[in-house]
Amino acid sequence: MNNIKSLRTHAGLKQYELAEIIGVHQTAVSQWEKGRTEPDARTLKKLSEVFGVTIGTILGYENSEITGEGKIPVLGYVRAGMPIEAIEDVIDYIDYKGEVSSDYFGLVIRGNSMEPRICDGDIVIVKKQSFIESGEVAVVLVNAMEATIKKVVKKGTGITLVPFNKDYKEMFFSAEDISRLPVTIVGKVVELRGRI
Repeated sequence: MNNIKSLRTHAGLKQYELAEIIGVHQTAVSQWEKGRTEPDARTLKKLSEVFGVTIGTILGYENSEITGEGKIPVLGYVRAGMPIEAIEDVIDYIDYKGEVSSDYFGLVIRGNSMEPRICDGDIVIVKKQSFIESGEVAVVLVNAMEATIKKVVKKGTGITLVPFNKDYKEMFFSAEDISRLPVTIVGKVVELRGRI
């Protein structure tokens, strides 16, 4: 069950007032609160801004630091190949058995540089963290705009982003590159959901 009614009440808003703020009909708000329908991704983003909470909190999925089964957001696409522009729009929610918090999210793979282990269309579950061990698979942000998924190998003061597909070249970044571009670790891949 979503938390829209409790969040609206806590904010001191009537249904029609919330509807006006986010640009929908009052009937839509009523249907959401009764659990008959759910807002689309764009409306969820507006609601999160109005209430000052995460989308997961609105939908009742997010309860920080709990263990068990819950749902986590799929935030868009990540390139298994050359980096693509980072996207952070919620496109879906998926079930996840384990710790469910705002530190976990899913991404849909585009490209084939991580084949045969990770294929185009697969979903990876990522835990947000800025440090990983050498040899772990991570989502890496290059130029603060382009996200890619690769195995990260630390060599001296630099890192090498290693594809599993031998048709692709490794990408080495020196300590200077890491600072200048910059190159940052977004998170560690903790689970793979392959296509059937």
